[in-house]
Amino acid sequence: MSPEDAITLVDKLLSPYRLTAIQEVVFRRCWQGSTYAQIAATEGYDADYVRVTGSRLWQKISHVLGERVTKKNIHAVLRQQAYQLHQPEKPGPWWPGLDQADTTFPGSPLPLGSPLYIERPPVETQAMGELLKPGALLRVRAPERWGKTSLVNRLVAQAQTLNFKVVRLNFRQADGGILTNFDKFLRWFCANIAQQLKLTVQLDDVWNMDLGSKVSCTNYMQMSVLSSLQQPLLLVIDDLQAVFEHPTMAQEFLPMLRVWHEEAKNLTEWGYLRLLVAYATEAFIPLQIHQSPFNVGLPLRLPAFTLEQTQQLAQRYRIGWDHGLISLHTLVEGHPYLIHLALYNLSVHKMDLKQLLDEAPQQSGIYSDHLRSYLAIFEAEPNLARTFYRVIEQETAAELEPMTAYRLESMGLVTLVGNTATASCNLYRQYFGGRLTG
Repeated sequence: MSPEDAITLVDKLLSPYRLTAIQEVVFRRCWQGSTYAQIAATEGYDADYVRVTGSRLWQKISHVLGERVTKKNIHAVLRQQAYQLHQPEKPGPWWPGLDQADTTFPGSPLPLGSPLYIERPPVETQAMGELLKPGALLRVRAPERWGKTSLVNRLVAQAQTLNFKVVRLNFRQADGGILTNFDKFLRWFCANIAQQLKLTVQLDDVWNMDLGSKVSCTNYMQMSVLSSLQQPLLLVIDDLQAVFEHPTMAQEFLPMLRVWHEEAKNLTEWGYLRLLVAYATEAFIPLQIHQSPFNVGLPLRLPAFTLEQTQQLAQRYRIGWDHGLISLHTLVEGHPYLIHLALYNLSVHKMDLKQLLDEAPQQSGIYSDHLRSYLAIFEAEPNLARTFYRVIEQETAAELEPMTAYRLESMGLVTLVGNTATASCNLYRQYFGGRLTG
C-alpha cells in the first residue's frame, strides 16, 4: 500500500475528520519508516511538536478502530482495514434469494456469491490477512471434498479486488511424463506462469543447465516475472500433493518454494510474490527442517462444520431445525460434503429425515455412490483395506506407517494425530465395518 493510499484510507476511517497538513506530513514520513527526529530535521518542525502530533494521531486512529495503533503496527492495522472494507455485505437471514438454481448437486466448488458457502471463522480472515503480507506463504490443507477449492476461489477473487495479479496452477493437469522429470516440470511450471501473465520472455533465454534447473527457474521468476511488477502476484498451487507422489522431485521442488518465501526478507522483488498452496494431506517426504515449506508461513487446516454451521446451512436450504439434524451432524461429524449432500436431498427431493438417517450406511442410502467409490479402491488395494479395517475396529487410535496414513487422510477417511489415526466419522465406521475384513 502506497503512502497516498494509506492516507486516503485513514481519511475514510476518520471521516468527517480529515488529516491536517502537519498530520499528513508526519503520517507519510512514519509510513516510509522515518523517525520523529528525522521528520523534524528535514521538514523544519520542532522535534517535540512532531512527536506530540504523531502521538495524538495514533491515539485518534486507535479510538476510531477500537485497538491500539502505533508507528510500529500501522502497516499491519491498515492492511487489515483495507481487507475488511472490501468484504461484501452479509446477506440477511433465511436467504430470500435462494432458489432452485442455487441448489446444484453438491460435490463441485460453490460459485462466488453462493449463499450455500459457509464461512469457517477465523479461516477466511486469517487467510486474506496473510496474503496481504509481502512474501506470504499460505498453506491450506483439507481432505478431498472438504471445501478447499471454494475457499481458494474466494481468496483469489478478493485478491483481484485488491489489484493482485493472479496465476493459478493445478499440478494434476501436468502430463505424467512431466512429473517424472524435474527439469521438464520446472519448465512447465514457468511456461504456465508466463502464459497466464502474457509474458514474451522465452525460457531458453534464461535457462542455463550449467546453473541447474532450480537456479534457472528462480532466476526466471525474479528477473522475468517479479522485477517488472508494481503490484503483488498471487501464485496459487492447487493439488500440491501431486508432487508428493514423486519423492525425488518433491525433495527438490518443495525447498525451492521455501527459499522463495524467505527471499522476501532480502529482496524487494520477492516481496511481491504471495504463495498459496492447497493440498489434501501433509507430505510424507523426508525433508530437512530448514528446507521444508511446511514449517514456515501460515498453516490453515479447514475444520469440519460445527453444529452451529450445520444449522446455518440448513437454514439456507430452508430446512427447519430439529433433533434429527443433530443426529445427522453426529453421524458424519461435520463433514462438509456429507452435510451438503444430506441437506440437498432434504430440501430438493423432500426426503424424510428419519429414512435418510436409517439408510445412510446402506447401499440404498444417499451416500452409496460416495461410499462405493472408496470400496472400489479398497478392493483394488487389499493392504490399504486391511489397515483401514484395523483403524475402525480399534477403540483407541491406531498407529500407521507414513504412506498409508497419507493415502487414508487425503481420502478423508481418517483423522491423524501424530502417527496415529481414527476414523473420521461414524458413517465410515458403520459402512466399512460390515464390508471390510482384517
